[in-house]
Amino acid sequence: MHLAVFGATGGTGTLVVEQALAGGHTVTAVVRRDWPGPRHRRLRVAVADALDPASLPPALAGADVVLSALGSAQARRPTRVYSAGATAILTAMRDLHIRRLVAVTALPIAPVAGQDLLHRRLVHPLLHRFFGGAYEDMRRMEAVLHASDSDWTVFRPPYLRDGPATGTWRFAVDAPLPRAWTLRRADLAAAMLAAAGDDRLVRRSVNLAA
Repeated sequence: MHLAVFGATGGTGTLVVEQALAGGHTVTAVVRRDWPGPRHRRLRVAVADALDPASLPPALAGADVVLSALGSAQARRPTRVYSAGATAILTAMRDLHIRRLVAVTALPIAPVAGQDLLHRRLVHPLLHRFFGGAYEDMRRMEAVLHASDSDWTVFRPPYLRDGPATGTWRFAVDAPLPRAWTLRRADLAAAMLAAAGDDRLVRRSVNLAA
């Protein structure tokens, strides 16, 4: 497959690019500035900004699947990176007849119903206090996905840790996931790539953890 990756220079996006190339895929790394990573014969670097819709069609040309690991460096402050980025990406995908999108938000924005008491009463309220700006825009982003007619999947991981992939993770599709505390970034990247070719996860929200 030809995969276009947004957030390709971030902690998760870099791993998505690396794993996709190792898996034999062709990759377009969509970056705002120069690509700092290694070069590869199946890697194309496209300079574009998810908040500048006009810059996206050339970056997505030829892609079969779009993967978004977009993030905000100012998580405490109000932001529109997630929602505006998703809107622009979906518009460019529609114009280019690309249907499949795999994106990332975060576990704390999952519905409260079904969460265990500790997450519901303590953990998630505390996280919202410190990172509420990002979480509110992630909710808007998920609303944008639901309102679209694209074949999207959204992953909601808990706290992301560095380290090598374990190759295993737990997940719940459109359902609560008990004891969801951490996840390796490398495992999130692997889950995103696996979902790119999995029609069972189309238009589904996936909570996942170690």
